[in-house]
Parts: sequence; C-alpha cells; structure tokens
Amino acid sequence: MVLGRLYIVNGIWYMKMFWFIFCQDDLLLQKTGEGMFTIPMGEEPPVVLKAWNTVHNITPMDDGTLVKTVRVDNPITSLEGYEMCPLRQSYYKLPRELYLKAGKCHEILYWDQNTKFCGVCGAPMKLETDISKRCTGCGKEVWPQLATAVIVLIHKGEDEVLLVRAKNFRSKHYGLVAGFVETGETLEEAVCREVSEEVGLKIANIRYFGSQPWPYPCGLMVGFNADYVSGEIKIQEEEITKGGWFRKDDLPEIPEKLSIARMLIDNWLKETL
Repeated sequence: MVLGRLYIVNGIWYMKMFWFIFCQDDLLLQKTGEGMFTIPMGEEPPVVLKAWNTVHNITPMDDGTLVKTVRVDNPITSLEGYEMCPLRQSYYKLPRELYLKAGKCHEILYWDQNTKFCGVCGAPMKLETDISKRCTGCGKEVWPQLATAVIVLIHKGEDEVLLVRAKNFRSKHYGLVAGFVETGETLEEAVCREVSEEVGLKIANIRYFGSQPWPYPCGLMVGFNADYVSGEIKIQEEEITKGGWFRKDDLPEIPEKLSIARMLIDNWLKETL
C-alpha cells in the first residue's frame, strides 16, 4: 500500500525514495519481471556506498517520491534482480518520467565531478545547496551549466527535407543540421548560422518546434522547422560527411526515437500523410 511519500511492506512503513545509481554513464536498473524495469526504491540504496560516494538530493517526483543519486566506482554486476544499463538505452526500458529524471541525475553528477575546485583561486568547492557550490577559499558560487544547442529540419517545398550525416555519428543514420548557440546570438540567429556553415544554404520562416533535455552530458536541444530559400548544398567537411534532400518514401536510416531530431522527422511524416 502506498500513501504519499510512504509505502508499506509486510506491515512495515518505509519512506518512498528512488535511488539513481550510476557508474560512469551506466545506470542501475531493477528488474520487475517480463522484461520490465524500474529504478531501485528504498530508504537505503541496494548497494553499500563508500565514504567518498557523495549522495545528491534531486527534485522529487511529481507524486512526492524522494529522489537521490550517487556515482559508484565500479559496475554492479553481482546483484541479483538488477542490471547496469547505458543511460541512452534506458529510454527503451524505463517509464518516460523515470528516464527524464535519470537524465537530470546524470547531469548533476557530471557537474559535481567537474567542479571539484574553484576556477578562480583553485580551492576546493563545497556543496552549498542541492544545485549550488561555494568555494572554500574565495567564496565564488557555481551552479550546473547547460550547453544550449539548436537543431533544425529544413523543408524544400512540401515533400522534401534536408538530412545530413555528421562525422561523429556512430551508426549509419542521417540526422539534422545542429550546433551550439554562441554567446551574443539568438536561437534563430544560431539556426541560420549553423545552416550556412554546415550546408551553405539560406533559410527563412524559422518556427519553434520544441525542446529536449539532452544529458549527454549536459545539453538542452531546441528544435525548429525552417523553409529553404536558396543555395546549393556545400558540405562543411570538418563536421558533415554527407547531406541531401529526401522524400518521405525514400528516407535513409534516421535517428532513434529518443531524440528530438526523430521527433521533428516523425512530425513531418505525420503532417504529410
């Protein structure tokens, strides 16, 4: 039985608390049977933590369930009923709300790992709140930082879109023009600049589609649609290997469903049916 932040097992009340436990980029999942998974829950973690394993408090779930996250030193391989899973692949195993929370936990752990010392005076940093640190020397405060990027689906007429294959893609799929926002520019300016730099095209009618946290390791992807105006495709060879216009009945391999690139493509396919 569950009541608020409490649940009862064999007549004993326990605090509802999810434990998001990472080793590098792998997340500990608990098997629930029939190929289903969840995040371990309990007042204590299912593994013994070391004194140096810092536990972080994360914003609770919508139902009030508390959330804690910690990074351990070694993969957990001998715990019956559990398995380690790469964060990206956990998208296909966890309920959406747990996958999104896992992403936030991963970002906090990444931030903690990369802000051990002050960037001004070099002294050790100390947690001030759940999402801030203060330098023990000069008092400088830091918070988790986001790397904001834009991504755009470019439409040519009613039945063609531009897809590109980036050099850093591990599989053979094609994606969309994307890149990080630079200091001093708007999101729309970043879209135009990235399109010009990567494929040499001019676009117009830039339309906001949606955004997506991208915890690999600390990004925010902002998606747009735009219309082709002019130019011939000229690939920026440092970042792009291939690119071209594709119709819906002749698409190459496209990104997996967890990405906003796929959401943009799927939305276009739905609108053109």
